Amino acid sequence: MLGKHLLADMYGVDSRLMTDERFLKDLLVRAAVVSGLHLIAEPYLIRFPADVGSTQRARGGGVTGFALLSESHISFHSYPERNFLALDIFTCGKADPHRALQIFQEALSPREIRVISHNRGAALAG
Repeated sequence: MLGKHLLADMYGVDSRLMTDERFLKDLLVRAAVVSGLHLIAEPYLIRFPADVGSTQRARGGGVTGFALLSESHISFHSYPERNFLALDIFTCGKADPHRALQIFQEALSPREIRVISHNRGAALAG
């Protein structure tokens, strides 16, 4: 096995948190550092414009963030108009992505979370 890949759907997240770029960037850094993962570069975030007619137009659209790790990556896409955040954590080797997931869960307090875990390279020897 090469590593673990977690996909988390977070429902019922406060829309204000999902548009706060400083908060989200700090969350990416904290999730990596507390989990013992190693950032290769400063996390990258981009804010998207709200859809025409969106109830979030005054606040702007969602934010996508990406942290490149020596162990792989953490990324997310936020949908503030739906109070939904999609989180993707892939770690190679012995690194455990569950601690990073826990940091996101504690910070965002989703009403519901659904997680899929996948062993990457499970058929590889060694």
